[in-house]
Amino acid sequence: MSLAQLASQITVIFLLMLLGALAQRLGYLSSTTINDLTNLALYFLSPLVIIKAFLAPFSLGRLRLFFLTLLGVALTYLVTIAVAKLAFIRVKDHNLRRIAKYGSVYSNNGFMGLPLAQALFGNLGVFYGVVSMVGFNAFTWTHGVAMFKHQATTPLSRLKEVLKNPNLIAIGLGLIIFISQLKVPSVVTSFLGYASNAFTPLSMIIIGSNLAQIKKDDLNLPPVLWATIFLRNLAFPTIAIVILKLLGIGGVPLMTTVILAACPVAGLVVLFTLQAKGDARPATVVMSVSTLLSLITIPLVFSLLRLF
Repeated sequence: MSLAQLASQITVIFLLMLLGALAQRLGYLSSTTINDLTNLALYFLSPLVIIKAFLAPFSLGRLRLFFLTLLGVALTYLVTIAVAKLAFIRVKDHNLRRIAKYGSVYSNNGFMGLPLAQALFGNLGVFYGVVSMVGFNAFTWTHGVAMFKHQATTPLSRLKEVLKNPNLIAIGLGLIIFISQLKVPSVVTSFLGYASNAFTPLSMIIIGSNLAQIKKDDLNLPPVLWATIFLRNLAFPTIAIVILKLLGIGGVPLMTTVILAACPVAGLVVLFTLQAKGDARPATVVMSVSTLLSLITIPLVFSLLRLF
């Protein structure tokens, strides 16, 4: 895909976000509505999109590349977790330190990344995009939650959180369908097609409605949070490029994984902060500003990818 094609798709994404922002500003999208639509997109449409991506002829080469990319994603997490720990080790404010560490490592690859992969590369993009989602869920529900020290959360309960995630269930079901080549009725295929078509626009409208709530004063971030945004939006995606290229990964798997790695700060940083009884405002602001800047930084990362 050329930079011009990516820019065109980013423009469409931006217009969908603008539509959501306009609807929110005019009072057509309340907070309750936005939350309900978010749950619909995350827990119903997203799993259906994933399953549809696996309705493809079986290929041993594609399956091998799937797991090789998964290795690359896991290595990227291990490296970025170590870098984030060193980068913010001197931050005295405990709440800011954990927000900065989590925010820099974990991207919004499911809610923003997967729709973007679908828009750019279709079902093939989603097929390799789910690799990043596997890595995200595996690390965020182990390393991520441990960072916020949930005393009441045991390793077994965290494992249950991972296993009951509808998107991971969809990935498991999709792999079974892909490997076994299970025949899916045409009516189900049509249903999945309609659901998939709704996923990207709805996700972007929801993100736009959230961005509409950013105020000018929100941009007055402390230096530690600007560092978080730099690492999340630019530095860590660059690390992902290097690791994936060293593993010999190219084409759509490379581009999809890097674009998902270039997505902004994951929304779970707000939830985890609230659950840990911390001040969630810095988490909300860094997530929002990171998302706004990602409209510029994602094309920059893609340009960098083309130089390797």
